[in-house]
Amino acid sequence: MDILTVGSVAFDSIKTPFAERKRIVGGSATYFSLSASYFAPVKVVSVVGEDFKKEHEAVLGGRSIDLAGVAHRPGKTFHWACEYHYDMNERTTLATELGVFADFKPEIPAHYRETEVVFLANIDPELQLQVLDSVKHPALVGCDTMNFWIEGKREALGRVLERVDMLLINEGEVRQLASEVNIMRAAAKVLKMGPKWLIIKRGEYGVLVFGEGSFFALPAFPIEDVNDPTGAGDSFAGGFFGYLASKKQFDEWALRQAAVVGSAMASFCVESFGPDALLRIAQKDVRERAQSFKKLTDFDGNI
Repeated sequence: MDILTVGSVAFDSIKTPFAERKRIVGGSATYFSLSASYFAPVKVVSVVGEDFKKEHEAVLGGRSIDLAGVAHRPGKTFHWACEYHYDMNERTTLATELGVFADFKPEIPAHYRETEVVFLANIDPELQLQVLDSVKHPALVGCDTMNFWIEGKREALGRVLERVDMLLINEGEVRQLASEVNIMRAAAKVLKMGPKWLIIKRGEYGVLVFGEGSFFALPAFPIEDVNDPTGAGDSFAGGFFGYLASKKQFDEWALRQAAVVGSAMASFCVESFGPDALLRIAQKDVRERAQSFKKLTDFDGNI
């Protein structure tokens, strides 16, 4: 199965206590598509400016990634700058320059509209609805969102959730969306809003997968050198949906395996700056790290 993703292709400027990189290729669609392309062909819908040159586009080249849906517009490409602190869970946003992304209206090419798996990255819910109106009977739809849209576009987001199969968000967003502190009760409330599955990203603490009558918890892979957490969540989503698309199965056990694969991809992502690690790993690296999760969580049940 092919995957369609709609989100940002951007320039990121990242500073950590250990190093600094300026204007490297990033954005939600970039990380998602690079990660997912290890498992299934990806079609990208986004927008970039005049400053996005052939050498930048080449970051996404050489893989099964179709860029026909990436529009080139007069102006500047979306640029985001941040500084991470010694606790990599804490960061300070230094600049958010939307550029051409401020007027982004997803234009879905005709040959994209029958794509079987659709992932709506973190964009305005009104735009997510436009995408859903443009595609034809996908077998699986997932989406991401954030606190800004939960607070400011609740009604539109509610209409999105009624039409998606899977929602991928973090713990804080689940609590905000459900107006509930306890994560178990919050998850149950979110599932009643429409999604069949809720995948809660917990960063260095792993991932939780909720479905009706189903629950799965997975720790994060322990990483000795975390160099840049940027894009880890989108890399997880790419691995997660890429694996499901490759298996053409969306049941509980497939989701558990997909969570392992997504976590493996996220763990590679944080080891390097930007998407560097996603550009150099091989399939065998992914398989080996995914297998290591079994060793990490296995124990003798005869207690």
